[in-house]
Amino acid sequence: MLEQLNRIVAGVLDVLSGLFVFLLLALLVAVVVLYVLDVTQTRHAIRRNYPVVGRFRYLIEHLGEFFRQYFFAMDREELPFNRAERSWVYRAAKNIDNTVAFGSTRDLRPVGTVFFVNTPFPTLDRDAVSPRALTIGPHCDRPFTTDSLFNISGMSFGALSAPAVRALSRGARDAGAWLNTGEGGLSRYHLEGGCDIVFQVGTAKYGVRDENGALSDDRLKAIAAQESVRMFELKLSQGAKPGKGGILPGDKVTAEIAAIRGIPEGVDSISPNRHVEIARVDDLLDLVERIRRVTGKPTGFKAVLGEYGWLDELMTLIRERGVESAPDFISVDSADGGTGAAPMALMDNVGLPLRESLPMLVDSLIEHGLRERIRVIASGKLITPTDVAWALCMGADFVASARGNMFALGCIQAMQCNKNTCPTGVTTHDPELQRGLVVAEKSVRVANYLRNIVHDVGVIAHSCGAREARELSRHHARVVTENGRSVSLAELYPSRAPIADPDMAA
Repeated sequence: MLEQLNRIVAGVLDVLSGLFVFLLLALLVAVVVLYVLDVTQTRHAIRRNYPVVGRFRYLIEHLGEFFRQYFFAMDREELPFNRAERSWVYRAAKNIDNTVAFGSTRDLRPVGTVFFVNTPFPTLDRDAVSPRALTIGPHCDRPFTTDSLFNISGMSFGALSAPAVRALSRGARDAGAWLNTGEGGLSRYHLEGGCDIVFQVGTAKYGVRDENGALSDDRLKAIAAQESVRMFELKLSQGAKPGKGGILPGDKVTAEIAAIRGIPEGVDSISPNRHVEIARVDDLLDLVERIRRVTGKPTGFKAVLGEYGWLDELMTLIRERGVESAPDFISVDSADGGTGAAPMALMDNVGLPLRESLPMLVDSLIEHGLRERIRVIASGKLITPTDVAWALCMGADFVASARGNMFALGCIQAMQCNKNTCPTGVTTHDPELQRGLVVAEKSVRVANYLRNIVHDVGVIAHSCGAREARELSRHHARVVTENGRSVSLAELYPSRAPIADPDMAA
């Protein structure tokens, strides 16, 4: 028996030895092949000078992203969002304890740091009230009245997966928020949850274009017939790529997405740089009025501010035409906004950040007597209560976030939105990767996140003595300046005096 066992062991060892020799020979052959390929190719200097070994550079460079994110970067060092910000969103989405101990890790000394000024007599819970409802589009056939404070900004079906859109739709419904479709058109996934929807009309007119690519009144009417579609947003530009249209790689243009957008399947979806109908502010007001007349619903536009002289030109023209001609809202996006795909030259260098453009827009509206007529929606890297409270202090009526809600869906900032390889299923159309995004679970997290933002903004407001978040003003926040001392936002951004005009009506 022992002899038989020894023979079996010896046989196994022989097999393993043979396998080892085979693998070693295969490895040597592979190294030789790679060596020959590297020294003979002419495209990569590193591989040509350091054959085989030079290939490890690309692996290490790729792994570096993950090591920096999870091991080397401090909690508040990363961009575009640091670990502290992402962790707050994750905890809020899971509706778990978001308190911290011992002390804040946020450095209050850097120039530009914003903090809020508490009152010695904070608002009691019994005196606190819910955010008041605001009406958008009072001159429309079907105005939109909502008390929603924090909403979901534009993300197209195509850029996002079907499960992601379904979860956002259900979560927005449960939290009483609206969901912006992004420029990719209205899908059945947007409608599934029954939430309020803002339909975005992009430069390519996806979903509302005729066979020639022009804006179709008939298709606008068909979209407006959906009761849950509450408003229409004309997108002039977005934060991550002002001056460049939407970009959806061809491998993400499925048959379903192609049908919704009215474009060929599998071909890159590239939107024009601007609306061909709009070359000046007159054209902008004309197109806004056309969409509002056809749909009967509030219509506004979204833009990144850069060259800002046109704002005064726009406001002056509205005064000349009458307040009924005004856009019902303006969504102002930040230069540090996000997207699934954008040229780095634009993403890094073009447009004004929200810290500068939001007060500029609000003050222009005040100066021209249009502040109550035109609602202001702030978007662009506003994902925490601090960000949202700051925007309200600066004069925003509503705040909308895209990437915050992506984190609530489970996004880990893998930076692969444009590659159809998103590991969490948020921005991919690979069915195997989409399996990880369970709609029933993630929709709850989206709703939790939306609610907890509003709750914590209310906590800040009550500490400042305001009864509700929309009572926050520039007097409630300060910002650190170059001399190390803080100054009130009201002093740093003094409002311009209104232009006298007794004939102007709100």
